[in-house]
Amino acid sequence: MTQAYVFTRNGGPETEALVELPERPAPGPGQLLVAVRAAGVNPVDHKIRTGFSRPGAPAPHFPVVFGGEVSGVVEAVGPDVTGFAPGDAVFGSAATGGYTEDTLVPAGNAAHKPDALSFTDAATLPIAAATAYDGVNQLDLPPGATLLITGAGGGVGVAAAQIAIGRGLRVVGTASAGKKDFVESLGVVHVTPGPDVAARVRAVAPDGVDAVFDLVGGADLEAVADLVKDRTKLISAGDHATAERLGGQSVRRLRKAEVLDEVAKLAVSGVLRPYVTGTYPLERAGEALRAVEEGHIQGKIVIEIGA
Repeated sequence: MTQAYVFTRNGGPETEALVELPERPAPGPGQLLVAVRAAGVNPVDHKIRTGFSRPGAPAPHFPVVFGGEVSGVVEAVGPDVTGFAPGDAVFGSAATGGYTEDTLVPAGNAAHKPDALSFTDAATLPIAAATAYDGVNQLDLPPGATLLITGAGGGVGVAAAQIAIGRGLRVVGTASAGKKDFVESLGVVHVTPGPDVAARVRAVAPDGVDAVFDLVGGADLEAVADLVKDRTKLISAGDHATAERLGGQSVRRLRKAEVLDEVAKLAVSGVLRPYVTGTYPLERAGEALRAVEEGHIQGKIVIEIGA
């Protein structure tokens, strides 16, 4: 039996439940069975519950276990797996959900957890930090350039700001007034979103910005699009359709172990602080998800599981 937090159909929080799954998953070719120690909570988790799916994704088979990023200990390896063995501490992207005691992780989307990195901090890296890393690499800005991040106070935004500042970029970030002190502590020039946001950005960046890394989408993205002249330097991890309509692009996720290794190095070196601002046990996973879904958190929320 494996305990897991699931949704039983598409919809709202009323579809969620903490359940006992009848058996642990068995690792197939190229997979690791991982005893989960921590699982990161991301906005995409509640979006998938409502019916959001990426192009080409298979139809859900209910109940669906929430979560995509985990850290833990390898319990077993499937056929054709090299470089991992039972007992290894790892982190990566879960194939069968993260809010659970046991999950499957593709070996190609897993990396060894450095001893200097806690399981809790490592669980923030596979989606949030890796998305930030891929996006900053995709923009490929020179030192001294100005990057605007919409939604700079959330998990991806906080990671992107730190990675960009570590590369010598000037970062302007939109975030609610309640997150002003937090984002400024990262070295970000804070701007409040909402009506006339473009004017407020221009007040701190009179020549416009060299790139936009969007994590909000919709009207928020449309409001700042004209601040960047080269629309190939407008990318979004929050609203692919709007970004492409405006002449921009989606963040190109590499989903490789090499990226995980790099973000782990940044975390160990102190360039990238995970900023875990809340932890919850598995039995309170619903509260963790609400905190992210309501949009009031700063940094990352993590569910801690097991020993």
